[in-house]
Amino acid sequence: MFNVILTSAKERYRHEMFHPSLIGLFINPFYFSRKGLVQHLTAVSKQVTGKVLDVGCGNKPYMSLYCADQYVGLEIDSPGNRKNKLADEFYDGNIFPFKNESFDSVVSNQVFEHVPNPDQFLSEISRVLKKDGTLLMTAPFVWDEHEQPHDYTRYSSFGIRSILARHGFEVIELRKSVDDIRIVFQLLNAYIYKKAFTRYRLINFLPTVCLIAPINLAGEVISWILPRNADLYLDNIVLAKKAV
Repeated sequence: MFNVILTSAKERYRHEMFHPSLIGLFINPFYFSRKGLVQHLTAVSKQVTGKVLDVGCGNKPYMSLYCADQYVGLEIDSPGNRKNKLADEFYDGNIFPFKNESFDSVVSNQVFEHVPNPDQFLSEISRVLKKDGTLLMTAPFVWDEHEQPHDYTRYSSFGIRSILARHGFEVIELRKSVDDIRIVFQLLNAYIYKKAFTRYRLINFLPTVCLIAPINLAGEVISWILPRNADLYLDNIVLAKKAV
């Protein structure tokens, strides 16, 4: 019985990390970032259909959002990824192991900043995507360095439009996630997370409840009062079509 409860609690915790509800307000150090991402992804998710490729899929946290007939997760081939990620296929970091025009849609969430060869990366996405196929990509604009040393760049809305256009993509919609005062509270929590958290979840409970939860609550309340600022935001959410 205890094992069942523990397993259920772990599953709920994992869900709250990427799909935060009211519970996530109290336990998720990345509450504002993840809440913003899932809200914007949900808003455009019906455009992701057919045979879908998830590049840098991780544990496929957003797979349930999309209208996929077939969902294929792709990761760079490494012992860690083979052990810990839910990928269906692995690649060498350069060439995707798929034929030309194999997919109706491609998604890539919070991966682009970790790509050392963005032109090669987008060329491969274009190659495996059917003409008029859909690309849904998210990438941070304001965020700390993470997954070091594999953190290479940040993209403004203008930068990501430009590089996608160079590779034959037409941007249909670009959304800016968390473009209000909550960005300040999220960055403060990211600072606390790196300085106070350990790899032991039970030990992390104390700084979460005492420090991060109050900051999340304050950020939510103050964001109702202060205006938005479209020039300062956490993440880009880009919906594009392969035009050529």
